[in-house]
Amino acid sequence: MAHSLSAKKRVRQNITHRARNRWRKTQFREGIRVFNETVLHGTVEDAQKQLPGLYKLLDQVAAKGTIHKNTASRYKNRLSARLNHKQAQGGTV
Repeated sequence: MAHSLSAKKRVRQNITHRARNRWRKTQFREGIRVFNETVLHGTVEDAQKQLPGLYKLLDQVAAKGTIHKNTASRYKNRLSARLNHKQAQGGTV
């Protein structure tokens, strides 16, 4: 257990930052899950409308340091590849 005042403050900060990071990760994972469901069961147009918002969310989470910028880039690449595959299939998978 922390004894000094600065160590106690650091513990409080770590708890707050951890909670925020967990919330941010939950948000973008939920967004990815919704996008994947749209790609599987929805139309290409709906998925195309969702993609820019999901890109923005991933960029914001990466800018805050919750995930690395390259990780966000990898997610965006995989999401666009999934959408392109659906378009190549003619809108049905």
